Amino acid sequence: MTFDTTRMRIGGLEFANNLALAPMAGISDPPFRDLCARLGAGITPSEMVSADVGLWKSRKSTARLRRWGEHTISIVQIVGYDPDMLAAAARRAQSLGAAAIDINLGCPAKKVCRRLAGSALLRDPGLVAQIFGRIVSAVSVPVTAKIRTGWSPDLRNGVAIAQLAQDRGIAALTVHGRTRACKFAGHAEYETIRQIKQAVAIPVIANGDIDSAQKARAVLEYTGADGVMIGRAARGRPWIFTAMQNYLADNAAPQTDLPLSCVRDIILEHLDSLYSFYGETTGVRVSRKHLAWYALHQEGGRVFRDRVMTVETAREQLALTREFFDQPAREAEAVRERSWGERSGETDNEKTIHQAKKTKENGGNGPCHERQGPAAQHTH
Repeated sequence: MTFDTTRMRIGGLEFANNLALAPMAGISDPPFRDLCARLGAGITPSEMVSADVGLWKSRKSTARLRRWGEHTISIVQIVGYDPDMLAAAARRAQSLGAAAIDINLGCPAKKVCRRLAGSALLRDPGLVAQIFGRIVSAVSVPVTAKIRTGWSPDLRNGVAIAQLAQDRGIAALTVHGRTRACKFAGHAEYETIRQIKQAVAIPVIANGDIDSAQKARAVLEYTGADGVMIGRAARGRPWIFTAMQNYLADNAAPQTDLPLSCVRDIILEHLDSLYSFYGETTGVRVSRKHLAWYALHQEGGRVFRDRVMTVETAREQLALTREFFDQPAREAEAVRERSWGERSGETDNEKTIHQAKKTKENGGNGPCHERQGPAAQHTH
């Protein structure tokens, strides 16, 4: 089966395709969003910003709201709990050029949930209904929402929230296949996303553990979702969107390797944009985490990472990056994506269906699995 990845309509907007970059705090800043858009991400919402517009003058919020590049449609994600404050934030975002507003009902972070915002809102459908209605009435641009499947395995009310969203005029939903209680532990489940897609007519974007072109296809086929959102898997390999777009469109073998010269050029371009956006001092600091993620997928990357983390200037960062990727002996090496390519045991599609069936057999209330691997970065 092939998928039409050439366009995605949300309200009156038409996006280049149905592949979305997740709004990750401290990661999906304007330069990274622009880079991912040029590499195939059609939908690139901002990092979340507080509904308190009084805080928008801070350096962090100003950076998150700043336009950068010409390849993205501006989508501002707001987080809060007060309907009037959220509506005011939406109006302000639209006045600043936002083409769409996204409401965060998915962030599991304690500091957000303690304020009854993010995924904590899923426990109060009445308040959610007020928030949706107030924001939709406050702006003329499409309003979308990012949710989880529920507050906990015992309160998996994603279908009800989705129906409420559609009734209140929400134009599209992104659903992360975990509850708030699960945070980022274990495996995402897709049965609830499948049920949500069957329950509503608005576009649904599936999110959670989608880390390869094959996995994207498996999730789309199982859930019937209109698109997929990629978060942690884009760190250190933003070209994952190119691979997914090509694979979904023509069913060809996914490109798991990139020539080192291409990887080098992408990284150098990314570094240059970070220096331009933040200035050299801050740009060098921000670049370090991205270089660490890029290094994860390279032979000998640990030595490169340890060296590049200690330098203080853009000139040194660029020189070390060029030196590492220009080594003649490395030109024949493949870029090994840890979760790409062939896997032992079940295929991605079989795993997806097996996990969904297991959740369904447990009544959709199975406990979160134990965390696999190191702690994960929050994807809001």
